[in-house]
Amino acid sequence: MHSELSMLVSHSVIEEAVSRLARQITEDYRGRPLVAIGILKGAFIFMADLVRQIGIPIEVDFMAVSSYGSGTESSRCVTMVKEPSSDVRGKDVLVVEDIVDSGNTVSFVMQHLVERGARSVRLCALADKPSRRETSVVIDYLGFTVPDRFLVGYGLDFDNKYRCLPDIYCMETHGSEG
Repeated sequence: MHSELSMLVSHSVIEEAVSRLARQITEDYRGRPLVAIGILKGAFIFMADLVRQIGIPIEVDFMAVSSYGSGTESSRCVTMVKEPSSDVRGKDVLVVEDIVDSGNTVSFVMQHLVERGARSVRLCALADKPSRRETSVVIDYLGFTVPDRFLVGYGLDFDNKYRCLPDIYCMETHGSEG
């Protein structure tokens, strides 16, 4: 089996989206302490670029949840792998996600943070794939919408490969497995 990549979103377009999102978040949270919680592993590159451009003090933390395994289809069963170490009680929380697909993962994460006492929980996603939505999710800060294709690069992976590519690509697989 081999994979073929075709560029969908260039790094310059990603950079413009990250700058726009950082400006919006800075304006909306000015004067308020903010905790940004990235969803590992996919969001780490996006989150690093985003928080460096946010112009207010920001606490950074991470959560890890599992819903994919090694395939290309979500399992629909979301489990907590790593809790954030920050106490979110009474704080404004910004969940940072690479891509919203079914909505199951971010819905689980946001509900979990509300249950832990966050004052507010908003969502910032680099990409949205609304054609795959199973759970209704409000994306407060969105980079761009993408088609229903399997994407890799800029943090997005296939079986832990391709994360470090600077652009976002559609991945097509060809051949037989086995």
